[in-house]
Amino acid sequence: MKSDIRVCSAWRERHDRPVYTLSVDCPDCGADAVNSAPAPFDPEDPYGEYRRSLKRRNR
Repeated sequence: MKSDIRVCSAWRERHDRPVYTLSVDCPDCGADAVNSAPAPFDPEDPYGEYRRSLKRRNR
């Protein structure tokens, strides 16, 4: 699931604090805005299959 909230990719160099937006560009400086949330899981997780099977078994 992708987050709609984005943050300015250059906020560390150009702003005092993160600038959040819903658009693809920063409203203050015009730099690209990137997804602000980390991925909920790693698709290449080597132990993910085992963790999910344990979760199903413990229901």
